[in-house]
Amino acid sequence: MHTTTPAPHTPTPPATAKHNNTPRLRFAEFQEAVPTHPLSGIAEIVNEKIRVEAISSSSYVSTENLLPEFAGMAATGNLPPVISVTRFQPKDILISNIRPYLKKVWQADIHGGASNDVLVVRAKSHVDANYLAALLRSDHFIDYVMRGAKGVKMPRGEISMIREFPIPCPSDAEQQKIAACLTSLDTLITAQTQKLDTLKTHKKGLMQQLFPRAGETTPRLRFAEFRGEWEKRVFGEQGQFLPALTGKSGNDFDTGAAKFIPYMNVFANTFINKNDLRSVSVKQDENQTKVIDGDVFFTISSETPDEVGMSSVLLDHIDNCFLNSFCTLFRFSEGNKINPVFCGYLLRQPIVRNYFAKKAQGSTRFNLSKDVFRNLPVYIPSDLEQQKIAACLSSLDELITAQAQKVTALQTHKKGLLQQLFPAQAKASA
Repeated sequence: MHTTTPAPHTPTPPATAKHNNTPRLRFAEFQEAVPTHPLSGIAEIVNEKIRVEAISSSSYVSTENLLPEFAGMAATGNLPPVISVTRFQPKDILISNIRPYLKKVWQADIHGGASNDVLVVRAKSHVDANYLAALLRSDHFIDYVMRGAKGVKMPRGEISMIREFPIPCPSDAEQQKIAACLTSLDTLITAQTQKLDTLKTHKKGLMQQLFPRAGETTPRLRFAEFRGEWEKRVFGEQGQFLPALTGKSGNDFDTGAAKFIPYMNVFANTFINKNDLRSVSVKQDENQTKVIDGDVFFTISSETPDEVGMSSVLLDHIDNCFLNSFCTLFRFSEGNKINPVFCGYLLRQPIVRNYFAKKAQGSTRFNLSKDVFRNLPVYIPSDLEQQKIAACLSSLDELITAQAQKVTALQTHKKGLLQQLFPAQAKASA
């Protein structure tokens, strides 16, 4: 039986705006003008301390265990080596004041302690705490904080500016209705996000079982019709590295036609297709290598060890595809072709990633020679088993993509709803 989750009850637009602070979207029973006050007028930033031994590790909150994208808090395993922390209580709103753009804002449901880099905001008696939390857990608030943030690598919100954040304050009944509406939507987003995380975890576990572990020649999980050991091969012996197809972004070339550069996606995607690539102006050179389906792109230089050696496989035929100079291109020979989708998953296995991490050279920038890629040991099953594994994981990726789109659509809906439920930021009255 198919069931559907009922959509959260949402308000309707008012017939006419009675005040310049009136939101564009309201519940029908509310029509009065909405006053606006600074955050400091309706809430306080708590500075009450509690000794660290009075709390447990599961009730300690720092910038590290507040989750990004308003996703809540994950308990830490350790308490900090300090004497005291800021005390918080249920309904308080905790805000990471380092890199506010990460959107680490959580409404507490427990008693505990927070680090000095976490602001603890407590609603005063004349404002609904859930309503205030809904407003502070929004891009509306984060965008405001980032406008006054100081610092480049680790920007911090300016507390004096945060205190002046304008808060629209409708009646108690309207605050409660808005809070209930947004809480219902948040519950739906959380449920769909958890489903997405479950699918990702399932895929990770499945990949660990569908490919051999270190020191083994067969996977722990196989389709029933396949037996026998996988064949050990040296990756570089399956084809050849081709000359780099160097492209430059921006206006580095005065003339030329629009071409594609895939290098930004080598870091992020297992597979590259036309939708992933960016257009850039380059000079035409008829001697340049044409990329073909199944070509493999490797990152040979990166600022982070996690990205060096990252690979992507081209799944769409793209003429004159250009690479950043930090990448290299590998093409399988006709007699040694490996299923390109299988190859994409194979090259993202932890055993392969660990191999590249150990071989990387450098301290501020990490580099790999082509010999590292040539000497990479891999285990390959029959063509039919490759196809089965590729189809299985591709199907799961399609589910993950569809679920991610659901979450994004809900988040976009919430963002639009917030923009209409709260009036445009006017200067707050004292």
